[in-house]
Amino acid sequence: MADPKSRAYPLADAKLTNTLLELVQQAQNYSQLKKGANETTKSLNRGQAELIILTADTEPLEIILHLPLLAEDKNVPYVFIKSKAALGRACGVSRPVISCAITINKSSPLKPSIDEAKDTVEQLLI
Repeated sequence: MADPKSRAYPLADAKLTNTLLELVQQAQNYSQLKKGANETTKSLNRGQAELIILTADTEPLEIILHLPLLAEDKNVPYVFIKSKAALGRACGVSRPVISCAITINKSSPLKPSIDEAKDTVEQLLI
């Protein structure tokens, strides 16, 4: 069987991971964050998601593999990071979080940071 990490594409490097986790923390403060696979799926379906962050250490990985397909359908950039524990901490909860969506808010002070992160993530997909 293939290594699950190889299916977690694109995978952010350490620098991008730190940038994304900081962004997730800020999005949480501005109430622009949906945590967990179900909330992420809902925000994509409703057209509210701006950036999707998934974790490569999800077990089994199949439980979130519908999200990249859905994100591609909706033209929303997505990226994998290595640790669900780190994502959980960034989301401000004590549990591991396997996916989260940063939601759209045109008037948010985070808009420039989110756009920058989206551009970086889109470069990985090329």
